[in-house]
Amino acid sequence: MVNIRNAFRRQDSVAGVAVPSLEQHDKPPSFDSDDVQKTNLDDEKEAAVGLEPEEVVAADGVHKADYLHVAAKDIMANGKERPIETAEDISTRCMSLEDDPNMIVHTFRMYFLGIGLTCFAAVLGQIFYFRPQTVYVSQLFLQIIAFILGKTWASVLPAAHRGRFWKFLNPCDFTLKEHVAILIMSSTSASSAEAISVFAADELYYNITPNYGVAIFTLLGSQLFGYGLAGLTRSFTVFPTYIVYPNLVPTVNLFDALHRDKDEGMQKKRLRFFWIIFIAIFCWEWIPEFVAPTLTGISIFCLANRDSAWFTRIFGGSNGNEGLGMFSLCLDWAYVGSGGGSLGALFTPFTTQVSQYIGIGLCCIIFCGMYATNAWNAAQFPFLSQDLFYANGTQYDQNTILNPDWSLNETALEIQGIPWYAASNAVYYLGCNLAIGATLTHVGIWYWRPILQAFKSYRDRSQPDPHYQLMRAYKEVPMWLYGAVMVGSFACAMATCYAGHSQLPWWALIVALILSLFMFPFVCVIYAVTGFKTDVQQLAQMLGAALVPGNSQANLYFTLYGYNSCAQALGLARDLKLGQYTKLPPRATFGVQTIGTVVGAILQLIIMKSVISNQREILLSVQGSNIWSGQQVQSFNSQAVAWGALAKHMYGPGSTYFIIPIAIVIGLAVPLPFYFAHRFFPKWGFDKFVSPITCWCLGNLSVGINSSVFTTMLVGIFSQFYLRRYCAAWFRKYNFLASAGLDGGTQFMAFVASFSLFGAAGKEVTMKTWALNPSGNYDYCQRLTAAS
Repeated sequence: MVNIRNAFRRQDSVAGVAVPSLEQHDKPPSFDSDDVQKTNLDDEKEAAVGLEPEEVVAADGVHKADYLHVAAKDIMANGKERPIETAEDISTRCMSLEDDPNMIVHTFRMYFLGIGLTCFAAVLGQIFYFRPQTVYVSQLFLQIIAFILGKTWASVLPAAHRGRFWKFLNPCDFTLKEHVAILIMSSTSASSAEAISVFAADELYYNITPNYGVAIFTLLGSQLFGYGLAGLTRSFTVFPTYIVYPNLVPTVNLFDALHRDKDEGMQKKRLRFFWIIFIAIFCWEWIPEFVAPTLTGISIFCLANRDSAWFTRIFGGSNGNEGLGMFSLCLDWAYVGSGGGSLGALFTPFTTQVSQYIGIGLCCIIFCGMYATNAWNAAQFPFLSQDLFYANGTQYDQNTILNPDWSLNETALEIQGIPWYAASNAVYYLGCNLAIGATLTHVGIWYWRPILQAFKSYRDRSQPDPHYQLMRAYKEVPMWLYGAVMVGSFACAMATCYAGHSQLPWWALIVALILSLFMFPFVCVIYAVTGFKTDVQQLAQMLGAALVPGNSQANLYFTLYGYNSCAQALGLARDLKLGQYTKLPPRATFGVQTIGTVVGAILQLIIMKSVISNQREILLSVQGSNIWSGQQVQSFNSQAVAWGALAKHMYGPGSTYFIIPIAIVIGLAVPLPFYFAHRFFPKWGFDKFVSPITCWCLGNLSVGINSSVFTTMLVGIFSQFYLRRYCAAWFRKYNFLASAGLDGGTQFMAFVASFSLFGAAGKEVTMKTWALNPSGNYDYCQRLTAAS
């Protein structure tokens, strides 16, 4: 199976009641490219949510139907619906504002299915962590499975009127809020916890086996600290309207289609549309994924010239680390769509996509320029690779320079020499660090006023977001509880750092947690507004190497608390926003996520220990088998060794890659020219440019399958520019639902195929070689070797 990879990678009814108006307080850069409000103040005063079709009449007197969820101010003079332009439009026109505070949440059915799916996702996700193919238990997959199980439960078991026992088991039809609670609970355990990678590396490479008590409290400390962090900052990371979390929109659209207004004609059409898309893509994906992999990347240029290494580097991309994939056509939605990640062609804001493709264009120029001019010794190494190399281009053996305790052997290093990166991989690290610095400045100059206003609005409960105002019907989680979670997590982390032989001093642990505290607001705002997630893992590894040099074991734990706490906080903030969009009570959201995290972490730990105990030799081998592989643990440990043992030699002053850590400081200045340009030329759109994304994309094509990038760009332009602007009504009703159907069907196919074809069940099935499944590169580009 090809690796499933994000296409951009290195994720009481109030209907009819007037909703609070959306006031703008020091408005930040808009969610989408067009931040022009064409409606005057008088029109805004006449707006009313939930108009009946006969109430909407165009200026020419023609009846306009089918605007059940559109306010009068959103209908233009020609009778057409105003384009979806801002975060307010997404929040109020693409998501339902209906709620029933009496809807049941806490039922035996919800907890039974929630805990059951949590166990399923945790066990399966941890098993997949040790598989040779990359497969994820996606949120959309869990959302659909939960709906099927919940509806089946409600329809098969006797109804509540049959007696008290059946009322307990089956109190009502499967509700929206039960469904949301199940999804949040189960999705928290769908991917392996970062601490599991640390434990696996400890057992495999350092002969450290923490007991279950130490391991469980390490898991709780590293997982729950971020939850408290997100809760304490929710006034500006969850509540405001401009905090959208674009990758949530398809999920919320699907919830609305599955549960709200099922008897209305339009709702039936939307639900039927989703299932048609879901089934169609599920059937189609078997072709490019198994039968005809050439459809993953059709390159006209490579078909015209199959013997050119440069054609492969520039136009190839259907195989891993093959080339840049320029102008390739990809017919595999596993790569064109979101791939289960945070960036997707159909829901990522247009400004985000424009900033991305500017960076990708620069990426192609930089990679080719460095290889052609032999910058950083680039021509000696593969064009795209993530390995370490000797200066002559052969693969570097890092084991030869390490002592038995994995500390650096200086004498051996002098003999072997300092390792090199492929130039493309070095640029990737450079771009990541530029993005970190640019994120800090970008959020500081564009969002400090909205953040300050959101904090003030939270204090007096005046936040104007309509979803937030509806959530005031429910009790909030008290701030002291989030604070207590952070204090308890810190105590667990401090105790287990010494009991677990982490070699991380107490003061370094505090610095790691301060790093996550500092970075989270910046990372979260960028993620919530643009859909782009700044990766702070490399920053944590660098800082850990500087504080505790020459110790890869300490670097593992510093990264765990400095990076994972921030990542976990992003997850809770996103789920809190999902609860706000779907009107799940905040205390229920916090409760189910905590249950899912604790249950999932314990199960993941048990599965990890079992797999390592039974498959240790295979996991330590480079190749592994077609069933088990330690590639992810090996990569995690190798990064800790590179930073923990080699940081001074590879990144210190005077070294080849000194500019990589310095790039964080350089990145601080990147957004400033665009800020000042906007001050002088406010109509030119400089405020729409998201410089951290462009910086990150400078090395975006350094890994994986790149043949989807051009097709994804075309799909993104069609959806987020053409449909959004010129087919606003269709875009509002179907665009995000189509994204949910395409991603859900693709991920469901990947899940089924991983067991039936790709070896997850122990036996791998291979497709015979034919025209659309050639023995070389799938796109018929020249197969490059080390010599070429």
